[in-house]
This record gives sequence, C-alpha cells and structure tokens, in this order.
Amino acid sequence: MKTEFAGATCLVRGKVRDIYEAEQELLIVATDRISAFDVVMDDPIPGKGIILTRISRFWFEKTADIVKNHAISFSVDDFPARFHPFRDTLNGRSMLVTRAEPLPVECVVRGYLGGSGWKDYQEKGVVSGVALPAGLVKSARLSEPIFTPSTKAERGQHDLPISRQKMEDLVGVAMTKRVVDISMDIYLRAQEIAGRAGIIIADTKMEFGLVDGELILIDELLTPDSSRFWPKDEYAEGRSQRSFDKQFLRDYLLSLEWNKTPPPPRLPDDIIIKTRERYEEALQKLTDYVRDISST
Repeated sequence: MKTEFAGATCLVRGKVRDIYEAEQELLIVATDRISAFDVVMDDPIPGKGIILTRISRFWFEKTADIVKNHAISFSVDDFPARFHPFRDTLNGRSMLVTRAEPLPVECVVRGYLGGSGWKDYQEKGVVSGVALPAGLVKSARLSEPIFTPSTKAERGQHDLPISRQKMEDLVGVAMTKRVVDISMDIYLRAQEIAGRAGIIIADTKMEFGLVDGELILIDELLTPDSSRFWPKDEYAEGRSQRSFDKQFLRDYLLSLEWNKTPPPPRLPDDIIIKTRERYEEALQKLTDYVRDISST
C-alpha cells in the first residue's frame, strides 16, 4: 500500500505510484493501491502494481517508434545504489525514468462511447466540446476516435473535461496539435495490437512532458487503470460491457450507499480477487498474443 526506503526521498505519493528522487532521474514505484472516483481504497489489490508495470513496459516498447518515452530501466541493478537493499520490494513494480516537466493536461482518446463520455453525450450530445451524431447508444463504436482532454487534478480532486481550445490556451496551438497527433497514433497502434489479442481499447488516458523542449510520453501507458478494456468476442452496442479494468470495482461501489468521498468502504475478499483477475486477464491476453507471434 505504501513504500518507504531508508535514505531515499519520496517526492510524490499519487493515487497509485510513489515517486522517488534518483540522482538526475526519478524512480517510480507502482504500489497495489487502487482508486475509484478519485478516492484511494483502504484495501490493496495484491500484485496490481507489478501487473501495471508489465503492461506499461509492453506498450512503451510497442510505441517507442512513435514518440520517445521516459522509461530508462526496469532493472533494480540500474537504479542508484541506495535502492539496491530494497530489491525484493522493487522487483517488477518499479522503473527508473527521465525527469520531465509534465504538461498540465490529461490526454484522453476515445474510440467507443463509454464511461464519462457516454454520460456527457446523454446530457449534451457532445464530449469535451466534440459534437457527435445523434442517436448513438451506450458503448457505440465511434466512426473515428476523438481526442477529449481534461485537467490534471491533484490527488483527491476530480479531473475536469476541457475543450481543445482550452488545451490550446494552456499549452499552445502547435503543442496541442503535436500531442493530439501522437495520441491518436498511439491509440490506433494499440487498438490494432490489442484487437489481435482479443481486447477492445474503448478509451485511454496518456500523459506527456517536456525534457529540454522535447515532447516525451510519461507516467503509465494503456493499463487497466488508465484505459477501458473490453473483451472483443463479447462486445455488443447498447449495453455495458464486461471489462478487464477497474470498472468492475466501480460497479460494485455504485451498488453501495457511498457518496464517493473518503473514507471509502472496505472491499470484500471476493471483490479484491475478481478485480485482480481482470487485470491479470488483460496482461495474459496481451503477452500470450506476443508469445504466439514471436514463436511463428
């Protein structure tokens, strides 16, 4: 749930990740914390941080030709020496990354109408200022993916959707265009790869930063925490979908009389187990697909 390493300075404790000073770089540790509705649960999902790190590494490698990312190494041997005594904790759930100045926006690409996008469409017929055709149903596949940015909120606060115009005001017209183009390229690449593995990526969130003026991809990438994954062979428009992400947990929490503010309810063992199983299923489908391809 929380990491502490003697002699190391923790700069940030996010909803899931603990970020440490590592000389000129940063060390990001993915814990087993899980959040829903921007509230961190009191119960961990065992092994979740390892699964997230493996999936991010998978996608960083698959998209490195599109844009440079912040990952330097996933091996504890390459971390500063003060972290070596904590190898057992760090193995599999940590990465040494380039320090970057984050852009003040979350970059969301949607290929299907789900989650908050579906809610916004029902209310206004638009999603983050993007007008969509009338008559779409829940989980509908969009004729082409749309880019729907949002603010980057502090822990405990809610991200808020913004228009592309507002993003241009924040980061500039040229930078917005570059980020949109790269985000779309990544999504389309990932959608193709995941589709062959039996997964629909309904939507996903990315983050970018600047290093000496160069745009790079940071944070996590295309994980069940930052994306909506649906089984391709079960997909049907007009209804909710079974998912390989934390929507299962959200659905459980929505069944309770909880107002989406701290303190969170305790999670029963079966909810913890089933949530983990969904994360594992996403990882297994992706890695099994790659293993099959590499063996042919």
